[in-house]
Amino acid sequence: MDIKEIQNLIKFVAKSGASEVKLEMEDIKITIRTGSEKTETTIVQAAPIAQPAAPAPITTQIIDPVTPAPAAANDDSKFITVKSPIIGTFYRKPAPDKPNFVEVGTTINSGDTVCVIEAMKLFNEIESEVSGKIVKVLVDDSSPVEFDQPLFLVDPS
Repeated sequence: MDIKEIQNLIKFVAKSGASEVKLEMEDIKITIRTGSEKTETTIVQAAPIAQPAAPAPITTQIIDPVTPAPAAANDDSKFITVKSPIIGTFYRKPAPDKPNFVEVGTTINSGDTVCVIEAMKLFNEIESEVSGKIVKVLVDDSSPVEFDQPLFLVDPS
């Protein structure tokens, strides 16, 4: 795995909203942790098996400067976040040939379906627990989502 692939992985994890991702392959282990301040990546690469007296594993930390501006966080504080209740794949529409459940600017009521999350071949309709106007869609269509990951920002006013 080269540095470009690692950087792309860091950016993907930062955008996904996941708090921690671990990736283990035959000769490399990568752990990416995201927080409110920074994204931290630890890469542990084992020495090749052919060398019997290998030095200790190499540990590298890469701090990714891709963090949201504090001003943007303050603007979002007046909005309510609709979060994923389960792990699965996020879909904005009920079928490929159907329109999206909601768009930015759509007014929703409590109980309205805002998306579908597929988990173990079951499609679960996710209903809004709040009423308001959709301000931002935080997840791309057909993307994996984690439990409690923010999906939408809703303006309750």
